[in-house]
Amino acid sequence: MDFKEIIRTIPDFPEKGILFRDISTVLKDAGALKKAVDSMADNVRNLDFDLIIGPESRGFIFGVPLAYVLGKGFVPIRKAGKLPYKTIKKTYALEYGESALEMHLDAVKPGQRVVIADDLLATGGTSKAMAEMAEEMGASVAHMAFFIELEALGGRELLKKYEISSIVKY
Repeated sequence: MDFKEIIRTIPDFPEKGILFRDISTVLKDAGALKKAVDSMADNVRNLDFDLIIGPESRGFIFGVPLAYVLGKGFVPIRKAGKLPYKTIKKTYALEYGESALEMHLDAVKPGQRVVIADDLLATGGTSKAMAEMAEEMGASVAHMAFFIELEALGGRELLKKYEISSIVKY
């Protein structure tokens, strides 16, 4: 399946100069969605890990079905102030700004291995923040699985200490 034929590109969103890769066209196509999740699952299926971690909101879209297909738990990473229990917080740079993420303090345990799943690898800031939170809690990152990778933005270089896979590269 050629996902590039299905993914819609929107110029100048959310800011001028940004080419936004809109996955809603993949999500509404049952066959494309199944192929996307199955492809991401194939990249981590044989790894030894305990949990999948994914960020709000598009990371949830791929992380939860991946966890389900692979028989693993899912840990939601949310924007600051959205989780009800005690959290660990990380601030990070975005492609076009800055943000902060939080994870419950009891979400991962020391010694657990996690897979970080998200829709897009751009600059790598979001994934690096998630990895650092998990590592500060004593877990290790077994893999980072992305649906789309924007190669020109250098996220893979920022995350060079981690094993990374992506399905669609721009």
